Amino acid sequence: MTRRIDIAVPDIGDFTDVPVIEVLVAAGDAVAAEQSLVTLESDKATMEVPAPVAGVIVELRVQLDDTVSQGDIVAVIDASDEVAAVDQAATPVKPVEPEPVAEKNRVTAAIPAAPPAAGRRQSPPIPMDASATLPSSTPYASPAIRRFARELGADLARVTGSARGGRIIREDVTALVKSVMTGSAAPASGSLGFDLPPPPKVNFARYGEIELRPLSRIQKISGAYLHRNWLSIPHVTQNDLADITDMEVYRKANADKAKEQGFKLTPLVFLIKATVAALKEFPIFNASLDEARENLVLKKFFHIGIAVDTPNGLVVPVLRDCDQKDIFQLAAELAELSQKARDGKLKPIEMQGGCFSISSLGGIGGTSFTPIINAPEVAILGVSRSSISPQWNGESFQPRLLLPLSLSYDHRVIDGANAARFARYLAARLEDFENMDL
Repeated sequence: MTRRIDIAVPDIGDFTDVPVIEVLVAAGDAVAAEQSLVTLESDKATMEVPAPVAGVIVELRVQLDDTVSQGDIVAVIDASDEVAAVDQAATPVKPVEPEPVAEKNRVTAAIPAAPPAAGRRQSPPIPMDASATLPSSTPYASPAIRRFARELGADLARVTGSARGGRIIREDVTALVKSVMTGSAAPASGSLGFDLPPPPKVNFARYGEIELRPLSRIQKISGAYLHRNWLSIPHVTQNDLADITDMEVYRKANADKAKEQGFKLTPLVFLIKATVAALKEFPIFNASLDEARENLVLKKFFHIGIAVDTPNGLVVPVLRDCDQKDIFQLAAELAELSQKARDGKLKPIEMQGGCFSISSLGGIGGTSFTPIINAPEVAILGVSRSSISPQWNGESFQPRLLLPLSLSYDHRVIDGANAARFARYLAARLEDFENMDL
């Protein structure tokens, strides 16, 4: 005898209307517990919805390119009484309306969801009057989309919903922001739009052979954020050099220890520890402006975002509580998150809550660059390739390994003198690495 279990979309963060990009099973397929059934793609990440128990798929309720939200049913599975009983005891059970005799043993069970992260952002209050709350005046959008629009400074009243019934989805909001930034639409009063001339329209095919290559989903979504951050935050970049000659000797001496545990000990973990020390010394760098831009939110935790280059674009997973982990723990966690990023398997929560970001191009090259601040953070560290340079020690020139550091900071919050002190302090910690909390 079997019981039927509805398989629901688990907690996917603040996202709604997430596209189904893969359907991995068909009705009639036998599946094992935790076997993936469908793959969803939210902003910068994909996630799979697994079967909670072993059984047979009797119904698929989604197709390729459908959109789903948390709690939506994606499939129905037949499980044995024993397995279903265990599943019911472990997960909430939602009764459904009586169905025909063939369906009388049906129950619903949601996949256990991850608990919400502490300190999740709260939406800022917005003024409203009575006329704005009338159904004919209120844009048809979910709370998550309304919050997304407020973060971008977009007026939902100017957005035309493309989903069923005129409902506004994330892509509609992004399209409005892009149209304002490119000049094809006029900015609303009080928005972040700028009175810029539209880009020139050029038929490049007139001059030779061309190829059209669509932007990836990550590029489309992150592009709007990067443009907003660059235009709305007054960036200044402070450059410095850190002598990492002794640190590199120590790193290489401990490389085998890390390799035995299955990961690499990279210079990046030393940068993370030095950054944490600098954030403790200069708390203003571990802060964010509140929504009204009248107060600083000073953070007492140390979550560091690391920019990872993936085939589909740049993503920034966050390593949490970096002040409580040694370099080997950080190296293991960094390797795991980087691989998940390249595979497109990061969960939304794994890219949220960062205090400060690091973007390292040292493996590629360059001497300096200006990284774009990852709002609502107020600073970001760029790292270029280290090189041997002769340094005068008072008696002779000695070859030393120097690491270029590029610190971009929000000039509304941080002045140039503090930025120079922060960069120099961070470099000094790398040079005196033995006194870091490794």
